[in-house]
Amino acid sequence: MYHRFNENKYPSTNIQLDVFKKQLEIIDNEGIKFIHPKNFKNSMSNNKGDRKILFTVDDGLLSFYENAWPILREKKIPFILFVNTREVGAFNYMSWDQIIELHNSEYVEIGNHSHSHEYLADEDPDVIKDDILKSIEIFKNKLGRNSEFFSYPFGEYSLEFKKIIKNLGFKFAFGQHSGVIDETKDLWELPRFPINEKYGELSRFETLIKTLPFKYRNISPEDKYLLQSENPPEVMIEFYENIKNLKRINCFSNEGDKWRNSKISFKEENILNIHIAEKFVGERGRINCSLQEGEGFWRWLGIQFVISEK
Repeated sequence: MYHRFNENKYPSTNIQLDVFKKQLEIIDNEGIKFIHPKNFKNSMSNNKGDRKILFTVDDGLLSFYENAWPILREKKIPFILFVNTREVGAFNYMSWDQIIELHNSEYVEIGNHSHSHEYLADEDPDVIKDDILKSIEIFKNKLGRNSEFFSYPFGEYSLEFKKIIKNLGFKFAFGQHSGVIDETKDLWELPRFPINEKYGELSRFETLIKTLPFKYRNISPEDKYLLQSENPPEVMIEFYENIKNLKRINCFSNEGDKWRNSKISFKEENILNIHIAEKFVGERGRINCSLQEGEGFWRWLGIQFVISEK
């Protein structure tokens, strides 16, 4: 997941263009294929031996159009551009003419990223629904149809938010929690690896493209929106059976506003309890679990909680 290209003032969402070009070279040298959005669902279950990437960009910023789009167009790399409709045509954002240009390309899907891009996870269900319905109406007006793909603003959502997106007809929805997609993942809670100046250096990028999915049946709590009365949460992951060396798994969390090795235990062979001792502080609580799989490859699973002030 990318946002800005060569916008040095915003390192948390920016990637330098020279680094981006090197990332594309690494992908090419590794023989990794790009997934076309129209083939996305089939790619989760077919050709499992292939290494594949779904390329996504959030917000529809002008720096993407000016700096990255010419490269992707020349290389015919398919991708999803997630657009929040209120900002289209505003300063530093793409115009509808530019978005329609991409929409008319056979390699591009224009995904829905809400209307306002406000912090909707905290809002009442009616406010969330009205915002998304407005974006759907504008999509149909400008592009002739709404997208099947949705990206949560700030990558954050509640169980109620997720249900609204599902009920409004979206087939896929993406957060910003890190992880690898496979056929066991919730289609309205899909992970992505954010790429930016802080988390986009080439050594990390080379690690990311060698991550593998963790297959799990469920994660509790199901709702990733945590009230203070539920903080810290009791976290349990039920994995699929027969994951090799599962008990060598390592998990880390940012509980107490400091990253640390999490205390873990197994309830059964494939059920992992993660013991969070201190409350998550701030807006987000994160847990990352990894397991080495052969030489240079890692299974990876990220969980992200939205922390309510209430």
